[in-house]
Amino acid sequence: MSRIASTFARLRAAGRTGLIPFITVGYPELDTAMELVPAMVRAGADLLELGIPFSDPLADGATVQHSSHQALRNGVTVRHCLDTARRLRARVDAPLIFMGYYNPLLAFGLDRFAAEAAAAGADGLIVPDVPPVESDDLLAACRRHGLDLIFMVAPTSTEADIEEVARRASGFIYCLAVIGVTGARDSLSDELAGFIARVRARTDLPLAIGLGVSRAEHVARIGELAEAAVVGSALINRIDAAPPDRRVEEVESFIAGLRPAPALRTTD
Repeated sequence: MSRIASTFARLRAAGRTGLIPFITVGYPELDTAMELVPAMVRAGADLLELGIPFSDPLADGATVQHSSHQALRNGVTVRHCLDTARRLRARVDAPLIFMGYYNPLLAFGLDRFAAEAAAAGADGLIVPDVPPVESDDLLAACRRHGLDLIFMVAPTSTEADIEEVARRASGFIYCLAVIGVTGARDSLSDELAGFIARVRARTDLPLAIGLGVSRAEHVARIGELAEAAVVGSALINRIDAAPPDRRVEEVESFIAGLRPAPALRTTD
């Protein structure tokens, strides 16, 4: 069983909603992740998304774009992201999932990236700008090296889209809570339950809901529908607002403040 699958199995056995924070590698400083990722795990994070910065992150809103651009100015490369994962794996047991755009991975080499990511201790990969029907090469590389390729679905996804994702995905499926780019929001969509029911009908994989998640009540609502919540922009905002010497404390406080979440949805 993969590290991602075993984590979701433990969450289900405990009746607990998973928490998946996202940070951009190399932001605000080159090695900030080495302090913040262990802090998030201590505070209750179950899986971690590590963003690979890219010059044109079209699926991301202003907050994540800002973090990505700053990381690039700090000199972050795909190689640095792989090295960061390797160093983090020596310090945390939680699954590490890279989130990055296709062009940097293609330039690095898809098979080379998958092999080195797995060797570094990464467990999965999210590539938001690769449609499932165009993912054959990437999926093959991930499968060769034991990485879960995690696909996204949105409220606008057709039934055929969802079925294609369900056929190819492993680990979990990332469900976008709203239509649009990343960014903290005040509330989740009233139509979220219907969308999640459409996805649930086509897969037995765990579902994680992200985009706009920023509060404990959001995580509580997500826990009624899915197995995990993803939080990114709100976390980056918290990092931005913290003095450098208080970042670890502020991040731990923010992640801990998203708990407790209600029991996971159960099926008969």
